[in-house]
Amino acid sequence: MASKLTQSNSAGWAFALPGFGLIALFIVVPFFFAFGLSLTNQRLVSPNPTEFVGLANYKNLLGVGMITLEPERNDAGEILRGQDGEIQYPRVRNYTRKNPDYPHLDGMREWFRWSSGDNAKVVLAKDVVFVKALKNTLTFVVIVAPLQASLALLLALLINQKLRGINVFRTIYFMPVVISIVVVSLLWRFIYSGDNGLLNNILGALTFGLFEPVDWLGQPSTALGAIIAMSIWQAVGFHMVIWLSGLQTISPVLYEAARIEGSSAWQTFKYVTWPGLRNTAVLILIVITMQAFAIFAQIDVMTSGGPLDSTQTLVFQAVERGYGKQDISGGSVISVILFLIVLSISLIQRWLTREKN
Repeated sequence: MASKLTQSNSAGWAFALPGFGLIALFIVVPFFFAFGLSLTNQRLVSPNPTEFVGLANYKNLLGVGMITLEPERNDAGEILRGQDGEIQYPRVRNYTRKNPDYPHLDGMREWFRWSSGDNAKVVLAKDVVFVKALKNTLTFVVIVAPLQASLALLLALLINQKLRGINVFRTIYFMPVVISIVVVSLLWRFIYSGDNGLLNNILGALTFGLFEPVDWLGQPSTALGAIIAMSIWQAVGFHMVIWLSGLQTISPVLYEAARIEGSSAWQTFKYVTWPGLRNTAVLILIVITMQAFAIFAQIDVMTSGGPLDSTQTLVFQAVERGYGKQDISGGSVISVILFLIVLSISLIQRWLTREKN
């Protein structure tokens, strides 16, 4: 038996070796190569020699701080206000431009602020564009992952029936997946157009002309939400198929037993369907999370990171800095940070969805 087991393992490793080799060549080796570049000042084209800078690149990207601004006052101690009645505060650059009292804030810029009584709390960042990209990416993941998974599961439940013509609906739902994401992004850019876009026309017709046209991709308040909606629509069919494959592994005997016991539709889903989809749910969450963190094509085609950096993402920033600005070390730092974030979240998801004895 030992010899057969050894032979079986040898054959398995032989079959798996090409896959492991490709993973090592295109994922593991580039990661360590990127990590090494992130510790230097390497540029794509530069007459200066490459120098080792340690963790300086990471500090420049991840450096954040906060200051409290007190209102400016006149000689009588009264708070100064502008013509619009807003309280006037000292300029942030007074604290971030070589101020010996605040050496840790040197070179930082304002990210956002809020009022706390008469004072203003100002959050600063060494690299405002990067922290915006990080925030946008996390927002994208938090919204897309649950919504896309839930909608895909709903579609899978609807089409997991033996009805005439059901394959037509399966094809329709899956069709956006096989279309190039660049083509889809171009089409949706026309749909979201503020001049004569399809979405504005539909909303205007439904409200009998009362709806005011919106430049969905041209306003910071709506641009990221518009891309999120398009991304959910485009990829939901792919995850629907994964859910459907999981549904079809559940034994019909269990459903028959539930029907005989008089279970309601919700009880059948809760005690039969959902437990049978446990492993599928883990796969879906991990796949959606990795895909959401890797968003790039939609941003590049539809907004190029604008307006006002409201749709910047980590992958877009990595490509923009690495190749657009020829800052290889900066792009490598973002890539390493993104890899560590995705790895950590995937491990946490795997731990939370593990089977408990």
